[in-house]
Amino acid sequence: MNHRIRRRILTAAVLATATAALPFSSAYAQNAPAKKPKVALIMKSLANEFLLTMENGAKDYQKHNPAMFDLITNGIKDETDTVNQIRIVEQMIVSKVDVIVLAPADSKALLPVVKKAVDAGIIVVNIDNRLDPDVLKSKDLNVPFVGPDNRKGAQKVGDYLAKKLKSGDEVGIIEGVSTTTNAQQRTAGFKDAMQKVGAKVVSVQSGEWEINKGNAVALAMLNEYPNL
Repeated sequence: MNHRIRRRILTAAVLATATAALPFSSAYAQNAPAKKPKVALIMKSLANEFLLTMENGAKDYQKHNPAMFDLITNGIKDETDTVNQIRIVEQMIVSKVDVIVLAPADSKALLPVVKKAVDAGIIVVNIDNRLDPDVLKSKDLNVPFVGPDNRKGAQKVGDYLAKKLKSGDEVGIIEGVSTTTNAQQRTAGFKDAMQKVGAKVVSVQSGEWEINKGNAVALAMLNEYPNL
């Protein structure tokens, strides 16, 4: 099963779970007029192939299950456009959607508007990048997260690379957006692997999940640390 299919299946599973969680009692269902729940999938940059595949998977699932729910998808122009993502969530609150499935651009900055959505009675499901657990707790929020163990995954990648390294070798890390939990966890997991083999992490810089910026950061890093 390739990575695109896995992403589509994961998105479909999240949407199915989110709609199933809607608090409709049997009595309510019998007496209330038929109304499909509205689900909003709010992602980060749709220029990112990962998130574009996620959007396509969600649309494909809704297309094959049109009676279950209506779907709204939206994303931001780049991975750091946090202000616009907050605005999109606020729009969905005003539109009175039933569910928001959110891949937050920032693990902390989105939490006030997430609380606003929850207080408005909207079910919020967190995907891809985890909202900060400590801030969630401080706001007395319980938002379910669907996603991988980023630290463990990054450590596995580092363990593979470590087979080609020896103690004292210099290593640089180009991470994602530094304020996101998934980027922080991946950096930590990779550092775990480097520590085990005795490699020296000489630089950690952000590529902001963008290929062009990542390439530019890599060139600058190589100029500064020619032994990488």
